[in-house]
Amino acid sequence: MSRTARRRLAADAGLLVVAAAFAVPLAWLVLASLDAEATLRVRPPEKPTLENFSAVLTDETTFTPVRNSLVLCGGATALTVVCAALAAYPLSRYRSRLSRPYLLGILFATCLPVTAVMVPVYGLFVQTGLIDTLYGTALFLAASQLPFAVWLMKNFMDSVPTVLEEAAWTDGASWWQTLLRVVLPLTGPGVAVVAIYSFVMMWGNFFVPFMLLLSPEQMPASVSIFTFFGNYGAVVYGQLAAFSVLYSTPVILLYVLISRRLGGGFALGGAVKG
Repeated sequence: MSRTARRRLAADAGLLVVAAAFAVPLAWLVLASLDAEATLRVRPPEKPTLENFSAVLTDETTFTPVRNSLVLCGGATALTVVCAALAAYPLSRYRSRLSRPYLLGILFATCLPVTAVMVPVYGLFVQTGLIDTLYGTALFLAASQLPFAVWLMKNFMDSVPTVLEEAAWTDGASWWQTLLRVVLPLTGPGVAVVAIYSFVMMWGNFFVPFMLLLSPEQMPASVSIFTFFGNYGAVVYGQLAAFSVLYSTPVILLYVLISRRLGGGFALGGAVKG
């Protein structure tokens, strides 16, 4: 066997191992959700049933937490995208001595763990009356995702030629109109990436809602998953898997709805006349 063939075989084996590491948990999730006596073993159910879904499809277990998650993460994502666009546009278009230090500060903020600031944030929320409120938690989630969102959005806006904006200014457009009607439509894939990334990161965030929300009726789905873990290590695996499938559905639907925008690229053909 040649050296090239051995390298290719080793690469294929490595890819299979990585694929199995992702596929096996997903297979357990689907199979366990259809098994009334599910365990941690990955095995097909002897008698497939929808009892687990029937047990978790209640207002207290699924509907209210998922609704809270949609309100919390949807509002925070919209705020993140708007603020990231407004912050990235001047960083992309105007040169200043402070631009590079500011961008490096943003990059540093993306590496800062949220656990390092939760104690002062909790104290601030108690003093300002924002504790145990969905809108206050949404504001903090948006602020925590904003540095990386600004960094991403700026890189996408850098790809839009400035001659398009100059042409719009020549026609009498303001910078606000240029941003809304020229830059953002051309950075549609970038806006979609920022929106999906922000929503996914917020949707799976457990620590922030767990610290800032106290009432059980305001808990999002990422925190209410605790209800499937009983005392002394007892876990209802079947219902946990069914809830996880339902919990993953909004993220999958969001990706499917925006996937066309992700692959669209920057439609600049014909926009600049020679």
